[in-house]
Amino acid sequence: MLERLQKLIAQAGIASRRASEELIKAGEVAVNGEIVTELGTKADPEKDHIKVRGKLINAKLQNRENVYILVNKPKGYLSSAADPEGRKLVVDLVKGHGRLHPVGRLDYNTDGLIILTNDGEFTNHVANSKTIPKVYEVKVKGLPTPVAINKLRRGVVLEDGFKTAPAEIKDLKPTEKNGWYEVILYEGHNQQIRKMFDSVGHSVVKLKRVAIGSVRDPYLKPGMSRSLTKEEYDILMGKTAPKKPAFRR
Repeated sequence: MLERLQKLIAQAGIASRRASEELIKAGEVAVNGEIVTELGTKADPEKDHIKVRGKLINAKLQNRENVYILVNKPKGYLSSAADPEGRKLVVDLVKGHGRLHPVGRLDYNTDGLIILTNDGEFTNHVANSKTIPKVYEVKVKGLPTPVAINKLRRGVVLEDGFKTAPAEIKDLKPTEKNGWYEVILYEGHNQQIRKMFDSVGHSVVKLKRVAIGSVRDPYLKPGMSRSLTKEEYDILMGKTAPKKPAFRR
C-alpha cells in the first residue's frame, strides 16, 4: 500500500514525522535508488526499496513493534536521543527496547514525566496536540501577588517575544518564603514556565511535570519507567475519552 515517505520513516522509528520531512528535504531519502526531496512522495514498503542515509528501512517496517514507555526523568538528563556534548540522555534510562526517542521535550533541569517511543506518528500527535494538557508542579522564589498570577493566567509576552496562551494556574499550599502552584499548559515553548514566572519577578526554584494528559503516576520514582497501558495510549490518541482529569480539583 502506498504511503507518504515521512509517515513510513516515522513508523520505522528513524525520526519523528517532522524530522522525517527534514530528512527528505535534505536529500537523505532514496526510493529504488532515486533520491527523493519532494514532500508528499509516496512509496509501498512491500514493493519499493526505501533507504534513509543509505540504510534500507524496509525490514524495520516489517518487523517493528511499537513501544511506549513512561519515564520519570530526573534533573540533569537531556530530552534527546543524542548529544554532541556527551550529557546524560533520557533514552539511557530505558534499555532493551531498541532505538527510542522522547515525545516532546522536558528541560534539562526539570524532572518529571516524559514518554519514550519508536512510533513517529504517536510522537507527532502527542507533541503537537493543542488538546493534551501538560501538568506541572512549580515552586517559585518569593510569594507572587494575586495580580501577578492572574497576569500569567491571561498570557504574557516573554523576553524572546513569544506570547503565551492563557494558562490554568491553581494555588497549592505555599511555604513562608515560596509559592507553590499547579500549572497546566497546552503548548510547549522552550522553558516556558520558567520564563513566565521570571516575567513577574519570581524565578522558578523547582519544576516537575506530573501529568501528560490523563497519564499520571505518583508512584513512579525518578529514573524509573513503565510501559503505557492500552487505555493510556487510546486516550492520548483520542480513541477514548479520559475518565477523569489529570489535574487537581
